[in-house]
Amino acid sequence: MLRTLFLAFVLSCLGASVYAEELKVAVAANFKPSLEVLAKAFEAETGHRLLISSASTGVLYNQITNGAPFDVFLSADSLRPELLEKKGLTLRDSRHPYALGELVLWSPGFSGKDGKNNTMTLEDLAVYEGRLAIANPATAPYGLAAQQVLEKLGFWSSFRSRLVQGASIQQTWQFVASGNIPAGLVAKAQLADHEDNDGHIFVIPATLYDPIRQDLVILNRTRQPEVAREFVSFILSPAIQKTIAKQGYLPVSTKIAELNAKTTSENRREAL
Repeated sequence: MLRTLFLAFVLSCLGASVYAEELKVAVAANFKPSLEVLAKAFEAETGHRLLISSASTGVLYNQITNGAPFDVFLSADSLRPELLEKKGLTLRDSRHPYALGELVLWSPGFSGKDGKNNTMTLEDLAVYEGRLAIANPATAPYGLAAQQVLEKLGFWSSFRSRLVQGASIQQTWQFVASGNIPAGLVAKAQLADHEDNDGHIFVIPATLYDPIRQDLVILNRTRQPEVAREFVSFILSPAIQKTIAKQGYLPVSTKIAELNAKTTSENRREAL
């Protein structure tokens, strides 16, 4: 009996070491808060842990091309994952959109013509003489979208000397949240928990900037491709897409997600 119990204990320990893995995930700064929430659900469902590294998309892309040991990359655009794919650094057919971002003008420190704390609109932006926070257009897709908005409105040249650029969209949000900068162009998802209590959010018309399609990809240097595929399947599942939508993004619809609707959590990765 003791021998049987000992063997059962050893096998259970071996099973845990085989099936419970740690996945190294590089995620764009805008999606980090959402991923931290989803990581708990993923671990509860699968037993696998996510080791999350976050920075601007451009910085993470450079790290990956220089050999950073990530398993999965969640970008804030579709360009960098596509470039990684072309460089042969990804697993075949592993690139998928997982969210669509939206840009907003957030102005908690703005005072209107009446001297009151009002929500800034594009009309107000045209005559605004203060500083404006945006993410670095060279490394952050939301920063590039902000530049496109200012250019299309004809404001870029007048704002260039007054722009405060964050290294990532998260740092841009912090500039405004701290009160140091009155207004900024940030990701809607960063304010998903604030819309009911602080307001001052003006949604930028989607016609003023290129779609912010956020793609993910599995890197070919991963040592656990099956776990990576399980994670991708989890992110693209209808239930998780609904959660992502509640976090301030527009959900995406892919063939993978449609396949996931017909699968259970145990065999999701077969859909890939």
